[in-house]
Amino acid sequence: MKSQAELQAKLREIDHKGYKAYKVLEGEYDFGAYRLWIDHVQGDPFASPSRVRIVYRNQGNIPVSYFESRHRRIAVEDYLLRSLHRFLRNGDGRAAKGSGKSGLVTACRTGQEILETTAMHIGKDVIEARIEVGFPAFGRTIAAGELAQILFHLLPDLAQQVFKLNPRMKQDLDKVTALADDQQFIRQALPQHDLAAFVADGSILPRESGVSQRPMRDAVVFKSPESLAVTLDLPHCGQVRGMGIRHGITVIAGGGFHGKSTLLKALERGVYNHISGDGRELVITDETAFKLRAEEHRCIHETDISMFINNLPMKSDTTRFQTENASGSTSQAANTVEALASGSTVLLIDEDTSATNFMVRDGRMARLVSDEKEPITPFIRKIRSLYQDLGISTILVAGSSGDYLSVADTVLQMDCYETKDVTARAKELAVELTEENVKKTDWLKKTVRTKRVEKAKVHGWDTISLDRNEIDLRYLEQIVGESQTAALAYISQYVLERLANGKKTLPQLTEEVFAKLEKEGILSLTPKNYGAGPAAYVRRQEILACLARYRML
Repeated sequence: MKSQAELQAKLREIDHKGYKAYKVLEGEYDFGAYRLWIDHVQGDPFASPSRVRIVYRNQGNIPVSYFESRHRRIAVEDYLLRSLHRFLRNGDGRAAKGSGKSGLVTACRTGQEILETTAMHIGKDVIEARIEVGFPAFGRTIAAGELAQILFHLLPDLAQQVFKLNPRMKQDLDKVTALADDQQFIRQALPQHDLAAFVADGSILPRESGVSQRPMRDAVVFKSPESLAVTLDLPHCGQVRGMGIRHGITVIAGGGFHGKSTLLKALERGVYNHISGDGRELVITDETAFKLRAEEHRCIHETDISMFINNLPMKSDTTRFQTENASGSTSQAANTVEALASGSTVLLIDEDTSATNFMVRDGRMARLVSDEKEPITPFIRKIRSLYQDLGISTILVAGSSGDYLSVADTVLQMDCYETKDVTARAKELAVELTEENVKKTDWLKKTVRTKRVEKAKVHGWDTISLDRNEIDLRYLEQIVGESQTAALAYISQYVLERLANGKKTLPQLTEEVFAKLEKEGILSLTPKNYGAGPAAYVRRQEILACLARYRML
């Protein structure tokens, strides 16, 4: 380990030299209260910023009680990361002058969800923060004095203000960990009460806008129908009443713009915990719940979609179906069996983003085109068996597909954002439908060969490129930020290079890498230079879905 003085000497030595001379700074430096690691230096002032770590000596500063359990630790890490962001926002986004990304100091972006990330880690002995710093230059000439301002002034102030416990910080951490305890309590209570989801009374479900996840001002607060009300005695909040969505088939009906999709969106995001003030803090969904939709033009690899698609005119084998350009119905069929293969026990569906011919087939069309001439078995014929035979629940938004009222266990009507239980009325309107059984099988048969990946990159939150081969993730609606996309890039690279052997299938590879993720954390799958950016925890559902969309598999 080198000293601050040695770092200062190196800076003086390379000042005004060519930019690549910055590489000599890589290594570990002692700053007293913390150690500074320069892990990776960018090759050019216009390239992605350099990767820097601050390893602060905790020494009992933040008591172990705040991070003694996983859910508490993640909540505290999230709080510290947000504190770091607030500190950096006090400036103008740049801590030094220069060309390109000179002086840019950033960390992993945070949204309304609380995620485990590589950007912050707290333990008994250390608090470790990973940040990105644009090493300053004028043109491509090193500006050592500007970098010295960051390393010897900005970062020490950051460490002092963000990591050192004070009375205000203690009050905040008490609230953060209390909320985390309550959220974890509800998650553990779901299976005990046979619930797929819980929505607390007083929740604010509508969002500020289509591009903002902040809560809408003056929105109608959520209140459970009396017939579906469940009261939970939380460790900190005490008794909380809310709507319990039971396992089985739940249909959410109602007129347009009355809140159907808003409720479903809240349930989608309920697989993650949310920060205080979000409005959805106590909206908790089964962690395996997966949002299904049609996804035209995606690739499909040797997937058994015969449950829904059979007897194609060209005699294609739908037990090992593959295509480079899926239709709406075949893509939704593949998405469904991939969700089942990933271990999802709750399916979330909105008819607005579904293929109509996959979802329903009305009586008049069935009389016109007989079943023998129709390759598609609609989802409605399988939905009951999915639950009864495989234990797969479905929560479905249906504004116009009235046939689903006949198979529903519970029917909710959204009326001006108020939730009503209209199950009894729906049963009066129900008609008898043809149903078919579902059998569990090895839905994904594709085996994956070892593949060398030179470079994994992220383009926004919805696209990964592995050596210029893109993976389109835009329809995986439960990805909530670029850090998760970066994680999927690293995981994909790890799977292809280290786990794939030409014998293991996608579900097997997913389970193997997810077990490593759960046991060792996302950092164990992240390269040293984390060139695609900081990474955040992802579920096995998104891992399998990402791998399945890789065209070069």
